[in-house]
Amino acid sequence: MDASSFSSTLLRIRASANSFLSQFEPLALVFAPLLALLIASLVQWFLSRVHERGLQSLVLGFCMSLIKLIPSVRLRIESEKQKVVEKLQFGIKSKRDGWLIELPKAGLGKAVVEKLRVEKGNDINWQGKCSGTVYIGGSETDGHFSLINEAYSMFAHTNPLHLDVFPSIVRFEGEVVAMTAALLGSNEKASGGQICGNMTSGGTESILLAVKSSRDYMRSKKGITKPEMIIPESAHSAYDKAAHYFKIKLWRVPVTKEFRADAKVMRRFINKNTILIVGSAPGFPHGIIDPIEELGALAKNFGICLHVDLCLGGFVLPFARKLGYPIPPFDFTVEGVTSISVDVHKYGLAPKGTSTVLYRNHDIRKHQFVAVSEWSGGLYVSPTIAGSRPGGLIAGAWAAMMSHGQEGYLENTKAIMQVSKRIQKGIKEIPELHIVGRPDMTIVAFGSNVLDIFEVNDMMSSKGWHLNALQKPNSIHICVTLQHVPVHEDFLRDLRESVKTVKENPGPISGGLAPIYGAAGKIPDRGLVQDLLVAFMDGTC
Repeated sequence: MDASSFSSTLLRIRASANSFLSQFEPLALVFAPLLALLIASLVQWFLSRVHERGLQSLVLGFCMSLIKLIPSVRLRIESEKQKVVEKLQFGIKSKRDGWLIELPKAGLGKAVVEKLRVEKGNDINWQGKCSGTVYIGGSETDGHFSLINEAYSMFAHTNPLHLDVFPSIVRFEGEVVAMTAALLGSNEKASGGQICGNMTSGGTESILLAVKSSRDYMRSKKGITKPEMIIPESAHSAYDKAAHYFKIKLWRVPVTKEFRADAKVMRRFINKNTILIVGSAPGFPHGIIDPIEELGALAKNFGICLHVDLCLGGFVLPFARKLGYPIPPFDFTVEGVTSISVDVHKYGLAPKGTSTVLYRNHDIRKHQFVAVSEWSGGLYVSPTIAGSRPGGLIAGAWAAMMSHGQEGYLENTKAIMQVSKRIQKGIKEIPELHIVGRPDMTIVAFGSNVLDIFEVNDMMSSKGWHLNALQKPNSIHICVTLQHVPVHEDFLRDLRESVKTVKENPGPISGGLAPIYGAAGKIPDRGLVQDLLVAFMDGTC
């Protein structure tokens, strides 16, 4: 087609378009594109919400919002919600009677120590009765308890923020980080030889820092300004907190039938804004290790970060592997792993709260720091969320690790892994119960298809046991510690008796929380469940 023919064609198209549009009002022609843009935006918003929450959840949430507009319904919901909150807080408010509301006029001096002993005597008898909670064996008055208490008190006044004044604490932190990293492959060629990190106040802070560092690292590397992260349903709630704090869109996706993270499902959610995917070794609910190698390959292929939550497993899995247990790869020897969180105050047997956050290299870790040079107080840089940190906790963690050594942790792991297997065997012998998934470590979750498992939990609570209630599916778990080694047969005996009692007399026991736990899993309006939790926490102090 020559130039004149092409020009003639354009003129005909123009004339035809003008003829067609001449039948419309000029104002309509101006607003039509704007209306189309508005409709397109609404459709895009609706589709994104459907993708994020699911059509059923979105419609249900909309209907619930409409229903709550009715004053009588809203008042009824608030009334029922308050009843649930009061039941959850049963006993808490009455215990607050007599609490101090201001400083005493005259100080107690050294007599305050006796006051502390009296108050401590009012705590429950937790020895061997709690899931997780206290990981050190023995009593609080001797053995390892005494050792870390002495270490803590020796350095209680110190603060690693003042590294020129307290170089000992700075050294202890560096050595705790290095020793922990060595357990997780830092000395292996596959790790890259740059593993670094810091101590934190607990697993939640470690996860928060890993997420924050990943966000800022990916922003510098790829220019991502609307970050998203993808986690399995079994991942810890600390990621929800991190997403809220750091303005990251969170995708919590389904797990496999074996309750492991599903790499194929996670892959479908990866897009140009994805900064991070997550795996656990093991996951808190069921003690199951996610397929870290698959997730590592996924992270590497898409050039994104992978955080592994080893808060529970960091001081068990390396030693369980040495003992011959079939532990799949989980640490920095897996290509694609960019950060790991490990709690020293769990199976590391350090004082509460001590944890570590580790990074594959300094390029990632440097995004954890916040440096300030434009204020009147001088130059300031802080490695973690906290500014001042208790040096006593760092010294206690160092003392715990040094006192046990590899042989001590190996011996502990042997004991708790054996007890974990015995508990699994005992639960399998109770016909009404079943194990959830195939636990890889020291957490044993169990449910029932014929009994209300939360009623069983209430019955166990009446016998002094404090277990963890779970959802998706409804179940309870025990996190085995050194405290359970001498009493695991007592646990199984009480569990058998509790199952028998519930089977013969089904129905909630007085003061039990089974109806609330059961209802929480069935309430379609998840926003209402969140409101209940916030109201409960708001009323505790």
